[in-house]
Amino acid sequence: MASTPGIVSVALGDYPWTRAFKADPPVIAGVRVEFAEVAPIYRAFAPMVREQRFGLSEMALFTLLQAKAYGKPLVLLPVAVAARAQEPSLWCRADDRTIAGPADLAGKRVGVRAYSQTTGGWLRGVLAEDHGVRADAVRWITFEPAHVPEYADPAWVERAPGGSDMLVMLRAGDLDAVIVGNEPPNDPALRQIFSDPDAAAARFRARHGFTPVNHLMVARRDLAEARPELVSGFVAALGQALTAAGAALPIGRAALEPAVALASRWAFDQGLLPRPLTSDEIWEGMPEAVFPAGPLAP
Repeated sequence: MASTPGIVSVALGDYPWTRAFKADPPVIAGVRVEFAEVAPIYRAFAPMVREQRFGLSEMALFTLLQAKAYGKPLVLLPVAVAARAQEPSLWCRADDRTIAGPADLAGKRVGVRAYSQTTGGWLRGVLAEDHGVRADAVRWITFEPAHVPEYADPAWVERAPGGSDMLVMLRAGDLDAVIVGNEPPNDPALRQIFSDPDAAAARFRARHGFTPVNHLMVARRDLAEARPELVSGFVAALGQALTAAGAALPIGRAALEPAVALASRWAFDQGLLPRPLTSDEIWEGMPEAVFPAGPLAP
């Protein structure tokens, strides 16, 4: 759904902290916000990267980094809409005695929807930093390509046979472990690999000072250049709505910078980026009017 005069199309997920905002779409700078129906929301990412289908869109952090590295005309906006601990997403079979903890994943076959998936990127960073398991020490089995078409998976990544189901492969022993998304499996035959994922998540926050960010907002570059007041007004309205809903999400460039910088470094280490990105490259194009003053200022 492309934006038309008087309307800007927005792809934004349905979360408890966004529902009130989406239920009463704002009019900003004389332009009405129209929310696209996209579920699950990650299905908006490829069309936004490849065609700039929406005026503004939610986007996974690691996808945004890849889009920047490959010159896609997108502008990162300083408001997160999804952030969570990643450790609860790593699972194996309950009867697998060869995996006592994350360090045992070296040499194992680990399934993930796509190698570029943000949850996988965060978890690979944790595996390398805390458990000595580098990305290339694992056989990563994927089920979808990256949203950025120019990117090719590294040599240590394999594609599962077409039509395969990740959890079916895990139960059958064709995978040793999997990375799941927001919905953990409800299956007594499976168990989490982190024995205490909450404690592991707390260690991450203590070391890095933030909860890993999964999704932020981006704008089409042409929209940010032609209508900076519209883009900045949307960011401010969304930020206020998230604050009012009690969402514990970082808002503003300064609040997001630690997560963005670490994700960028880990993405390059894992073979997700063709080159390192500077902070200025990542944030390039953000309208100066975004959060110009007040409590939401970067």
